[in-house]
Formats: sequence, structure tokens, C-alpha cells
Amino acid sequence: MLDLSRLDLEEIATALEDQTYYDHRWLIDPRTGEIVFWTTDGGVDGRTPVDLDDLDLVGIDPLPSSVWYRDMVDFAEGISDAAVGRRLARAIQGRGAFRRFKNTLHEEYPHLLPAWHAFRDARSRRRAVEWLVDNSLIDDETGERCMVEHPDPDLP
Repeated sequence: MLDLSRLDLEEIATALEDQTYYDHRWLIDPRTGEIVFWTTDGGVDGRTPVDLDDLDLVGIDPLPSSVWYRDMVDFAEGISDAAVGRRLARAIQGRGAFRRFKNTLHEEYPHLLPAWHAFRDARSRRRAVEWLVDNSLIDDETGERCMVEHPDPDLP
């Protein structure tokens, strides 16, 4: 099992969120916890192409965008100002929801950006821990303890 305190949860979360993985993959070394970035042209060192099957690494497949979309929904629903929550909920309707949500926050509610970042980061960190548990890279007890210690932050 890997030592959770030595893992880069932010990098794992980035890999779980990466929706553009056509010619690249994020991988983790199950022995060390090192995260590597593999491309079809440059392998893991950026110079030497290597087949993924030749690597003794675990692929970090991205989670569906619906998972990340749910964070925007939960944030909009959790904001104490009902009018702001309704505006954010409208922003995430239809195609381009992620861009509109980001633009709405930046342009209309910049004071909510720190709360959004803290909320999104907490969720991302917990998803990274869930992924580690699901892939037997950390034990269930460690994962559960981390989840309890890192709840969603209170929203304004």
C-alpha cells in the first residue's frame, strides 16, 4: 500500500478530470506513487515512445464530465443567496456549461471564486482518494479517514 501523505492528490485529481486523453495518459507507479504523463510520441520521458502494455503502471482514467458537472450543481444549490444560486444554475444549462459557469463566477460573482475553488478542490481531493482506494493503492481505513477529515467546506 502507498503512503497517502506522500501522494500528490492534486495531480491525481487533475488526471481524473482530464477529458482530452486521446494521445496521452496519466499513470501512477503502484510501488512509489509517482505520477507520470505518457504520450504516444514521447512515452513517459518525453523522448522515447513506449507501449503502455510494456509499463508496470496503473492508468488513471478520467471520470465522466457528469461527475464534475455535479460539483457546479451542488455549489449553485448550496449558496445561501438564492438569487445567485438560480443565476449559477441557469449558467450550467446546456452545452458550454463549464465555460459559462466559470465566466459567470468571474464576471458577476468574483467574491465567490475562493469558495468555489475550495469546494472544487475538496471534492477533487476526495475523488482522488476514492480512486486510490478503488484501485487498492491505499487501504479502506486510510481512505475513510481522509474523507472524514476533508469534508466539503461551508458555502457562503
